[in-house]
Amino acid sequence: MKVAGGELLRRMFDAAIASAQPDLCVPPHLPAPPRGRLLVIGAGKASAAMARAVERHWPGPKDMLGGLVVTRYGYSMPCEHIEIVEAAHPVPDAAGLQAAARMLALVQDLGPDDLVLCLISGGGSALLPLPLEGVTLAEKQALNRALLACGATIAEMNCVRRHLSAIKGGRLAAACHPARVLTLAISDVPGDHPGDIASGPTVPDPSTCADALSIVRRHGIELPPALRQALDSGRGESVKPGDPRLAGASFRLIATPQLALEAAARVAREAGVEAHILGDALEGEARDVGTVLAGIAHQVAERGQPFAPPCVLLSGGETTVTMRGAGRGGRNVECLLAMAIALGGHPRIHALAGDTDGVDGSQDIAGALIGPDTLARAAARGLKPREALADNDGHGFFEALGCSVVTGPTRTNVNDFRAILVESP
Repeated sequence: MKVAGGELLRRMFDAAIASAQPDLCVPPHLPAPPRGRLLVIGAGKASAAMARAVERHWPGPKDMLGGLVVTRYGYSMPCEHIEIVEAAHPVPDAAGLQAAARMLALVQDLGPDDLVLCLISGGGSALLPLPLEGVTLAEKQALNRALLACGATIAEMNCVRRHLSAIKGGRLAAACHPARVLTLAISDVPGDHPGDIASGPTVPDPSTCADALSIVRRHGIELPPALRQALDSGRGESVKPGDPRLAGASFRLIATPQLALEAAARVAREAGVEAHILGDALEGEARDVGTVLAGIAHQVAERGQPFAPPCVLLSGGETTVTMRGAGRGGRNVECLLAMAIALGGHPRIHALAGDTDGVDGSQDIAGALIGPDTLARAAARGLKPREALADNDGHGFFEALGCSVVTGPTRTNVNDFRAILVESP
């Protein structure tokens, strides 16, 4: 059976994104109106869309709605009662710092009958960059750039961030005490660990300052004196499990990478192609993951193992890129470029890799597509894929071929999406 490779893969990617749209996943989890006040706060690339979904579907009086959420520039949506602030991602800026400070001020003086509805999604770590006292925004920006460039995993990055923050690592929920806190979260992290989604502003954190220091040492990052003192002294310790200030806080996952992959699999099966989910939490260097996935796809195509073609191989998670070159980065396009090189123009294999938030790396490009003719077309244009990979320039390579996948702001984020279509002989 022959299918239109690129078209099917793009429909699957769109279905994965659609499955995590806040208008779909927020309403079933809205709580009953509280006896006291309701305050809506939040941060992330999906937070504005989540706030709008709350306004549209809130079961109580609309005049009871109010609050503040912060999202990435370009990801705002109109709301009538909840204020939307835009700030920078992935490197934070002053707008995010000011929004985080205002958010902490808003939750002061709440009572036990009040409810804080916290809307959290991927990107919240950079969008809530309020540092510990004595730490500057410039120092946090420099640390963020170093973490992004060194190949640290998202769990490692967020561990460090939690211990240099005045709002993450459970501190936001602690500031809401004695009010109840309900967090609705869209996961963008491997394993869906609550503490890693936006660095866990409303959940307890068992990790320590010593853990953060170990990560910094392992990746060879030099800390300025203020940051090192905060970690060495334990002053940056986060809110721990069992803290009574978090007794009234609860947490719900409302969308995850696994659910997005399942939505994509349904599209493939409706087209008559079996789909297999290899995992929703794949991690590692993007180019290494791409090479391994190419090997699996080749085995399917040539040996019918472990699956018979035609089929689609799906995976999610969050790879990393250690920046060695001067290119424009992007972990999904780096993974895909390595995959294309390893496949060597296999005549029956197509693939798509993209970030469900519409932004791969720092580019407003979700990802890219490859097919059997990708390398031949590149050669005809004088493009050298191995040189592009060495320069971390996947975006430049695929843009030159017209193979980029551009979605615009999706206003959600359930992490990386990879789909490989292996056609029948």
